[in-house]
Amino acid sequence: MKTVLQRVSKSSVTIDEKIVASIQKGIVILLGIEESDTNEDIEWLSLKIVNLRIFDDANGVMNLSVKEISGELIVVSQFTLHASTKKGNRPSYIKAAKPEIAIPLYEKFIHQITLDLGKNVQTGQFGADMKVGLINDGPVTIIIDTKNKE
Repeated sequence: MKTVLQRVSKSSVTIDEKIVASIQKGIVILLGIEESDTNEDIEWLSLKIVNLRIFDDANGVMNLSVKEISGELIVVSQFTLHASTKKGNRPSYIKAAKPEIAIPLYEKFIHQITLDLGKNVQTGQFGADMKVGLINDGPVTIIIDTKNKE
């Protein structure tokens, strides 16, 4: 699984001109799933995200997690995170999981991160044409790949 995390002061997801998700202070999670992803990847990534200390404490130091600040999450599926640009100018998405594999993993990830955060998370809609609006706070943007656990 590959993710792009953006710390936000607010964010929303719109589908067909209707807002389907909206949060204030928290994290937008752009989630790319590949066929080799497992439940272990889901569990590791979920705990990493909810405990990642990327919010400021009283001294202005990034020392608090989204869980500690009672922040909110939006999870948006994004297969384009697995784009390969090695050859030519048209990205290849061959590593991105097909929907029959990706959808159950996406749903398991949402369930797991809801448990780990201790409250409901908001989501886009898998496979939909979504418009994601956000105000990146900081800006803080972090990339995490479960295949590269450093």
